[in-house]
Amino acid sequence: MSRRLRIDLAGYHHVINRGVNRSDIFKNKNDYEVFLKILCKASEAYRVTVHDYCLMSNHFHLLVETELDNLSLFMKHINSNYAIYANKQQKRSGHFWQGRFYSRYINNEDYYYTLIRYIEQNPIEARLSDRVGEYPYTLGAVIVNKQTPISCTHNSKLLEELNYENIQEIIGLKLDEEELEILQDIQKQKILSKGNQHKQAYSKTLKEHFNDYKTKSERNLIINDALADGYTQAEIAKHLNVSRSMISKVVKSGYSTPDPL
Repeated sequence: MSRRLRIDLAGYHHVINRGVNRSDIFKNKNDYEVFLKILCKASEAYRVTVHDYCLMSNHFHLLVETELDNLSLFMKHINSNYAIYANKQQKRSGHFWQGRFYSRYINNEDYYYTLIRYIEQNPIEARLSDRVGEYPYTLGAVIVNKQTPISCTHNSKLLEELNYENIQEIIGLKLDEEELEILQDIQKQKILSKGNQHKQAYSKTLKEHFNDYKTKSERNLIINDALADGYTQAEIAKHLNVSRSMISKVVKSGYSTPDPL
């Protein structure tokens, strides 16, 4: 299968990378601190704002905003410099990262705020903490513990909009199954760039997708095609005038099993 094209467009990006074979990339407190210093140095050099981050032992999440079309250069700086440091500290050689990095372009406000909850709740899902802000290596923890934020987060929307009193109410609520599915839907969408405008790129409209089906099995196969084209389950449900849970059942059944309306 061909690799998904990386989007370097200026704007918001969710970035993830893991250690090779899911091995630990952070071994001690100093490792986390060195990574954050490298992150901020790269942010200054490439004109990037870090809006949120979560550093887990074997992977990290970043929510960044680039001014230029230079995400790959920014991440290359971070990954190469931290790998040099970590290989020396761990007395190892060879590949340090599982791959270059994974990223998704964010051009949807709902996606942005759901994503922040997802990033901040990673330690909770890993059973390393019970509440947002308890795990130390997130921007949420900086807010909860009233710490001084690292320099590359000074313009973070998270710092502007949240404080100690409202953080649990805003991003501490656990994502439910439907929100996680919506997050996965949006992550599959394609982006079309034209000038300074970035929008979803579809091969055809939903009306064109669903203009010629006779059975529910055919409809369910078309649902599969529409999802692959980048439409979300919510958009398809609205077009077909059915519940989103019905679309979800079709997806879980393998897209082709007849499902009662």
